[in-house]
Amino acid sequence: MKTDNKLVRRQKIRYSIRKKVAGTNVRPRLSVFRSNSDIYVQLIDDVTGVTIAAASSKDKEILAQKVTKIEKSKLVGAAIARKATELGLTAVVFDRGGNLYHGRVKAVAEGAREAGLNF
Repeated sequence: MKTDNKLVRRQKIRYSIRKKVAGTNVRPRLSVFRSNSDIYVQLIDDVTGVTIAAASSKDKEILAQKVTKIEKSKLVGAAIARKATELGLTAVVFDRGGNLYHGRVKAVAEGAREAGLNF
């Protein structure tokens, strides 16, 4: 039952974040999903409901590197920033997906900032 309470609590946090955070085609939402083994990020335009770009730790160039999960998360942040700059985007709204802003979620944000995205 304890994990169910955790999931319910995280879902409530996600809903409260989504009330405040929305992406547009000029400034999309950088959504982070963290599983136990991998991390996924998407650039989402909430006005039209379209995913503009995505990156994950399962991408071939990131998966080939034998580094820790935090370092992989930083690489994922850099990858999504590269894709965003190719599309001409420089600013995004960060959506941590109900996770605490530390560890792998923070590493994604730092990697994206270092690669040129502004939050």
